[in-house]
Amino acid sequence: MLVLVAPGQGAQTPGFLTPWLELPGAAARVAAWSDAIGLDLAHYGTQADADEIRDTAVAQPLLVAAGILSATALGDLADLAPGAVAGHSVGEFTAAVLAGVLDDTAALALVRKRGLAMADAAAITETGMSALLGGDPEVSVAHLEKLGLTPANINGAGQIVAAGTLEQLAALAEDKPEGVRKVVALKVAGAFHTPHMAPAVETLAKAAAELSPADPKIRYVSNKDGQAVAGGAEVLQRLVGQVANPVRWDLCMETFKELGATAIVEVSPGGTLVGLAKRALPGVRTLALKTPDDLDAARALIAELGVA
Repeated sequence: MLVLVAPGQGAQTPGFLTPWLELPGAAARVAAWSDAIGLDLAHYGTQADADEIRDTAVAQPLLVAAGILSATALGDLADLAPGAVAGHSVGEFTAAVLAGVLDDTAALALVRKRGLAMADAAAITETGMSALLGGDPEVSVAHLEKLGLTPANINGAGQIVAAGTLEQLAALAEDKPEGVRKVVALKVAGAFHTPHMAPAVETLAKAAAELSPADPKIRYVSNKDGQAVAGGAEVLQRLVGQVANPVRWDLCMETFKELGATAIVEVSPGGTLVGLAKRALPGVRTLALKTPDDLDAARALIAELGVA
């Protein structure tokens, strides 16, 4: 069974959209999205530097646009027949489009508002996020709580992401939990998926109330709890709430295993989630769509599954 997954913020790198825009029709499609949301996605995906695309209001729609573009370049989803789709953080919006819950323009418009609202919330207090590599999850979570930090992403495969003020994160760097090999600051501009983002939830809820989501056509696995969600209204409600709630990617991977996943393909800018899957789901084949050069290999992998 094939699972399509979409990465979250921090996966972006300067120029990563450039090769995807060379595909037939891609530039025109991105231009139309840019006009619709008032953000020049092509500029930010091809010419902007690392600091510019670190901006939450830019990074989020850029990631979703790239995810949709690369997934549709892979082929018709009806032919690919994935058994499930899922996304990490803002990647859930990409997954919602792939599942047919939202159309691409509506999703990008909502993501643009999400990014702006989260950037405003992040400006209230200087906050950030750091990844903890290794260690026992229970020990690490208890240590984070002692420092006043939130375990914002519990990713599985020995990785937890802490979020909080810069002072709290500095204290973590000096005082790692027992067993943690390394603490790595992430390329994000706020403490996402924590109470620091509460102001953004209200803004996003108002914007989401104007949409009419459809029920998923492909099994949609939510990163709130790893459960499959059958109703479009509930998917949209979870997309709003996850802004200030932890991401449980570990539970998503447990669900993939229970569903019998045999292959995971991560849409652009892929790499992070297949890295976690390689450690947590031995035996499951993985492939990341980093550039269009990876499309043929992904299609060959899917063909081997007997579903394309």
